[in-house]
Amino acid sequence: MSDTPKIDKTALRDAASVIVLRDRNRQPSVLMGQRGQKAAFMPNKFVFPGGAVDVEDSLVPFATPLSPLCLNRLIDDAPVDRAPALAAAAIRELWEETGLILGKPGTWSDAPPQNWRDFAKSGHLPNAAPMQFVFRAITPPGRPRRFDARFFLLDADDLATDPDDFSAASDELSHLQWIDLEAVRGFDLPFITEVVLAEVAARAADPNPPASVPFFRNDDEESLFMRLYGKPLPD
Repeated sequence: MSDTPKIDKTALRDAASVIVLRDRNRQPSVLMGQRGQKAAFMPNKFVFPGGAVDVEDSLVPFATPLSPLCLNRLIDDAPVDRAPALAAAAIRELWEETGLILGKPGTWSDAPPQNWRDFAKSGHLPNAAPMQFVFRAITPPGRPRRFDARFFLLDADDLATDPDDFSAASDELSHLQWIDLEAVRGFDLPFITEVVLAEVAARAADPNPPASVPFFRNDDEESLFMRLYGKPLPD
């Protein structure tokens, strides 16, 4: 019998998703893909690129870090050291699932973590500055996977690569495509994705960060709707 401890797949895990918005001032669209039929979490659903935070994500250097406002809101109701890992995970998942790079040309001073080697080979360092933290949601109890997910909004113009080139994408998401915001409700979406899209659509033409970040908190005792405004960074 193996002594390797079993992973509790229903334990709450930190996760990050990326909402890439294109042509926001003309005919806004968002980048989405479809999860596999056999996926344990949200099978067949159209979702934003994203996934769980890996331990190595906390070790990644940035070409430019998160904005102070974004950082402050990420550490509201969360540990201070979680913010950089969440930003890194969002950029990594975007790269893995779509082949798109949010980064700036640069050389890694140390050997990159294994799950970042392909990104590093592209000649880029991750660029967190353009990311806006716009939504947070915790998966309700009783689901086969539970995540404490942060959603980041990103303008397609800030990508370092061609937004139509998905040639480097993994097979985690199929049918990668830019979907018109006015047509996206016709796709098979998770409930929380619909809620997030409503927030995005309401402010698609406004490039400024939101006044506060909506937070759907679901735990064993109750479900709460909260707002994250940010708090001062510790000395």
